[in-house]
Amino acid sequence: MALPQPKLQIRPHSQERRRHQRVVVNLLGRYMLADRREYPCQVVNMSPGGIALIAPMAGNVGDRVIAYIDHLSRLEGKIARHLPNGFAMTIAATLRKRDKLAAQLTWLANRSILNLPEDRRHGRSVPQNPAARLILPNQTNVGVRIIDLSLSGAGIAATQRPDIGSIVSLGNISGRVVRHLEEGFAIEFTRLQHPDSVEENAMAQ
Repeated sequence: MALPQPKLQIRPHSQERRRHQRVVVNLLGRYMLADRREYPCQVVNMSPGGIALIAPMAGNVGDRVIAYIDHLSRLEGKIARHLPNGFAMTIAATLRKRDKLAAQLTWLANRSILNLPEDRRHGRSVPQNPAARLILPNQTNVGVRIIDLSLSGAGIAATQRPDIGSIVSLGNISGRVVRHLEEGFAIEFTRLQHPDSVEENAMAQ
């Protein structure tokens, strides 16, 4: 479920003292504060060195925070400052991981510029054997049928439909439920899959 998007009041570039160029994005996720409480969030802009989040709760400046963001997986850092509708956090990462984040952000920015549909960025196909196993948010393992599959997501036919925003696992691939279908639901993978292994990972028992 998308959170409301009030206008962020971000300081001018000269006051930010940013070392990395920020990219405007619209990514959902969740984060955990130092007291281990978790909340949903929405990333509105980020760089390889920091993130601005719309969030319902902020910890203290300097507190450790762990964020799990769609497409970007786990990111760890500290709360840098509070915003009127959330907070900004730093990203603690190696140089190699920062380079990877920069590449992912470039891809996300290009996707936005090209106005590519969120769930149709990659060609979809129907696996030869569509039977698969899905782990629901309560850790129940159920049998499902894959309606279609791409590098970024899948359509699932199932009798149970988890809530939108729920984290599930299709075989060995983690994803988030993004919408309900007449016969099931659609999930978007948390990481872009490789074309040589996506079907094998999705079918893993």
